[in-house]
Amino acid sequence: MTNQYKKTSRGRTPEGAPNPIDVHVGNRIRLRRTLLGLSQDKLASLLGLTFQQVQKYERGMNRVGASRLWDVSRVLDIPIGFFFEDMDKDVASQSPRMFNVPEAENEFLEEESAQYEVDPMQRKETLELVKAYYKIPNRKAAKHLFDLIVAMSKSYVTPEGEEE
Repeated sequence: MTNQYKKTSRGRTPEGAPNPIDVHVGNRIRLRRTLLGLSQDKLASLLGLTFQQVQKYERGMNRVGASRLWDVSRVLDIPIGFFFEDMDKDVASQSPRMFNVPEAENEFLEEESAQYEVDPMQRKETLELVKAYYKIPNRKAAKHLFDLIVAMSKSYVTPEGEEE
């Protein structure tokens, strides 16, 4: 029996570009590495890789295999699910399976249409805020600032100026 589905090259898009899911995973690796203050060289050393390989993972140029993703999650002290959190629906719909299965089956397999906000952890200001927070030398003051931000985030002001 022959396979009726077309094949893509090593999980890349039909055009040959890195798969958007691999790019998303790479961005999440870079995000966590940066939040921990690790250089690509240091992460590579902890994983037994070259920094060029870490660069390729972070750009999505090379796919991260399951066993390597396990190692990365342990070194970065995060669950594997972190790498797939906050994935945009358009990105998720570009898995290699979706390129290989006929259109009618793709529609059957797709999730319900839902709009997802852009991951706030991908925003530059989030990273800058976290870095600035950890640079505060007075940790007691930093804790008070943290508590203030949490309290402010819980209050909602209506357009009429009334707090809910």
